Formats: sequence, C-alpha cells, structure tokens
Amino acid sequence: MNRFAPAVSRGISRVTESALGPYQSAMIRIGFSATWLLFLLREYPHRQELYGPESPWSWDLAQQSVSGNGAFSALLWSDGQGWFEAVYALAVLSSALLLVGWRTRTTSVLFMIGVLSLQNRSVFMGDGGDNVIHLMAIYLVFTRCGQVWSLDARQARRARETRAPGQPPALDRVGIALWGVMCLALAAASLTGRLSTGWLVIFWGLLAVQALWWVVGSRARTAEPRILLDVVANLVHNAALVVVMAEACLIYATAGWYKIQGSRWQDGTAVYYPLNLDYFSPWPALSHLMASHGTMVMLVTYGTVIVQVAFPFTLFNRRVKNVLLAAMMTEHAVIAVVLGLPFFSLAMIAADAVFLPTSFLRRLGGWAARGRAALVPGHRPGLPGPRQPEPRSGERNEHTHVGFTA
Repeated sequence: MNRFAPAVSRGISRVTESALGPYQSAMIRIGFSATWLLFLLREYPHRQELYGPESPWSWDLAQQSVSGNGAFSALLWSDGQGWFEAVYALAVLSSALLLVGWRTRTTSVLFMIGVLSLQNRSVFMGDGGDNVIHLMAIYLVFTRCGQVWSLDARQARRARETRAPGQPPALDRVGIALWGVMCLALAAASLTGRLSTGWLVIFWGLLAVQALWWVVGSRARTAEPRILLDVVANLVHNAALVVVMAEACLIYATAGWYKIQGSRWQDGTAVYYPLNLDYFSPWPALSHLMASHGTMVMLVTYGTVIVQVAFPFTLFNRRVKNVLLAAMMTEHAVIAVVLGLPFFSLAMIAADAVFLPTSFLRRLGGWAARGRAALVPGHRPGLPGPRQPEPRSGERNEHTHVGFTA
C-alpha cells in the first residue's frame, strides 16, 4: 500500500501538470490538416460534383439525411453558389492555418466546421479516410496541439524572451477579434434557427469557455484560477489523446477481426483481387507484377491480418509496437501507390503517428530544420539555448492551446 500511493500521486501529477504527447499531438494536427488540405486542392476542379449544387447527392437528399441524424453542415444553410464557395474557401483556409499552427484554438474549431460541413453534405463521397478525418477533426478541438512545431509556439517563445519578469502578457487583440467574429456568426445562426439544440450547446459552450479563459487570464489577481483552468485543459487534452489512441486501435482491431471471418483472407488470396481491379490500378504494370507472385500475395494477406489484430496488444511492449507501427505505415504507403488511395493512406498514417516515439519525432524535427536550412538561402537553424525551467501552470502564455477551446 505504501508503494501504491506514491505511484498514484505521481500519475495524477503527470496528467494534471502537463499536456502529454506534445509532439504526437502536433503530428496529428499536421497530418490531418495536410491530408484534408491536399484533398480539397486536388478536388477543386470537381468540387461542384462532390459537395456543391451539381452533386448527385442533391441538396434535398442531404437535408433529409441531416434532419434524421442531427449532423452538422453549414452548407445546408443555403443552396446558393456563393455560399458554397465561401464554405469551401473557409475549409481550405482553416486547413492551411491549422497546418502551420496559427491561432490553433480558433483554427481547429474552423477546421472541424469545414470538415463536417463538406462531409455531411455528401455522405457517400470518400474512400474510408474521410471517416477518420471526420472523427479526428472533432478530437483535435480538445487537444493542445500547438505546443510545438507551430507559429503559436514560436510566438509564445518570443513573448517569453521579450517580456520582463513579472510583466503580464500582452493583450491578444487578434485572437479576441477572431473569436468576436465567430461569436457574431454564431449569434446570427442561432437567431435564424440554423442550428439544432445540441450544436447550439456545443458551439456556445466553446465560446463560453474561451471567454472564461480570457477573463481569468487577464483579470485574475492571483494565479490560482489560471492554474485551475490549466489543469482542466491538461486533463481534457490527455483524455482526448487517449481517445485518439483508442480510436486507432479500434479501427485496426475491427478491420483485422472482420478479415479473419472472410474466406479470401483465410485462404490467403484477398490481396489478389483488388490488384486486378481497374478502379484500383493507377499503375497496371505494377499491380499485375505483384499479383503474379502467389507467395507475395499470400504473405501480404496473412501479414496484414496478423499486424492489424496484434497491434493493440503490443502497445505495452515498445520494441514490438514500433516494429508493427513501421510495418503498418509502410503498408499504407504501398496502398497509396499501388491501389491509388493516397488520402486514405495519409489519414491512416496520421492516425498512426500518435504512437510514434518522442525521440524519433524530435529527430524528425531536427531533420526538417536542417532541410529547411539547406533549401532556404541565408536561413540557419538556431542552436538550442540553455534549458529553461518550465513555467508554472498559471504563468503559461495565452497562445498555448487550450483543451476546451482548441
């Protein structure tokens, strides 16, 4: 009992004093925003047929679908061409801003609105990766995904370096203006009856928590209220990160166990059939070459099932987990090239990134910095300075990503 109590105390301190997995949450942010942005840009010439007025899934059918399941889609507020273009542009812009980590508290909400608006408008447009993006766009709202590799993190670091000890942080006028605009837009949607009761509670709740965070951060005379809010934000972030991990494990476990029940997966020939479908053969010669080797087809078929079923059980063994993680990411990269499903593969790789080791992600960031130095003339990656002590919870900069209002 004496040994158990300190362990529990350390665990509670760990999940309340910091937002865990800063590099993993940044990878999720970058991976899913980049995947959605690339998809929107590639399909820009076909946007009318996918989500616009010319879609086979008509506006009336979309209205009936949403009214039945209570889903959110701003595209169903109007069937005008101008409104569609505005929502599509918002989806593109929010994806790009979230990718670089600018005002992540605001842009993650806008990113979620863009994803839900387009995908719920035409529910049959997608290849499976859209479902993953749909879920992760919601989870990102509750994570502090701008702690590293973001413009927010760089701005917060510069603010700490230039601010005198004891000086309060500067007023974030841009952030206040952005949330003010969102408040006006939400008020207009509420007054015109565009939102259901559930979504009204969600969006007004996000704005209320953001307002509370700003009031406490700028008006509180002591650090205790800020520390309390920071603890709550850390708890929400850590819980959301656990949900992301559980979601990824559920996807693989479900896929693996369903495959086991299929006769083609049992006899080792399942991979052969998609390789011979014209729809999934962007490189016919490569597909036929792989399909012509029976041993390779059998190994890939059985290997896929084994990896997917076994992965959730390997999370507590770091070495085995890393091996299977590399195998799954490689498999998705092969699917992207051979079967012509790049966005599905990118979405799954982004979900897998939550399990990557922090040491590897830090090295990856160093490689990216050196690559940028080589490509950008005159740019030199800064040498790391002396390690600074971590600020207390109540003294963190206001640009740090807040769990509830991400």
